[in-house]
Amino acid sequence: MTFWDHLDVLRGSIVRMLVAAAVGAVAAFALGDRLFAAILAPTHSDYFLWRWMKAEPFSLPLVNTELTEQFMAHMRVALVVGLFIASPYIIYLLFRFISPALYEHERRYSQRITFGAYLMFILGAAMNYLLIFPLTVRFLGTYQVSTEVTNMLTLSSYIDTLLMMSLLFGIMFEIPIVCWLLALAGLLRSQWMVRYRRHAIVAILIVAAVITPTGDIFTLLIVSLPIWLLYEASILIVRRTRKQTQP
Repeated sequence: MTFWDHLDVLRGSIVRMLVAAAVGAVAAFALGDRLFAAILAPTHSDYFLWRWMKAEPFSLPLVNTELTEQFMAHMRVALVVGLFIASPYIIYLLFRFISPALYEHERRYSQRITFGAYLMFILGAAMNYLLIFPLTVRFLGTYQVSTEVTNMLTLSSYIDTLLMMSLLFGIMFEIPIVCWLLALAGLLRSQWMVRYRRHAIVAILIVAAVITPTGDIFTLLIVSLPIWLLYEASILIVRRTRKQTQP
């Protein structure tokens, strides 16, 4: 195939990706009631985490301060969910476009990397929604320096924080995949990770302080703990990978 033929194939793939994302976004927009019921669930006492923890009843009302805020929040969430729904098909199209240029062993490793990275991203976003974000919202949404001060959390702030934290945790959960790739390339050893564990913990705290939406110690610790566990898991992965690759 010529260069222009490759461009035609790429253009066709991009058009299919956009169509798939648009269809997913329209479906998500049409199911807005159910979608926002799931998104806003952590603000009510009947959320499964609060029932499991037997937490005290609470309710965190959200307010709307702009004329177009609710509609734009609906659109933004629908676009993100639509992209998420279409993501397996988008990844398939990208891999189908790139795979003809790879050798057989490269294609095999690429499949593992793509599947592993996608799975870890989903796990990171899911952990944020199921555990990290609800705890953060409950703590910060009900925290008061005085009974004379009333919290008024806007819908836009709630949605933006949820999306940002989900993205960041999805990226953070790629740590084992990155470490595995570095171990395959011979650029990382488990002994180094153990030796510099204290330095890594300090770096994790710094990164957590940067990515957390607030500066309180509670949120900092909640964000730091999963990252530290991923680092410890990465040590085991690197150690096993080095043993498998050594002659």
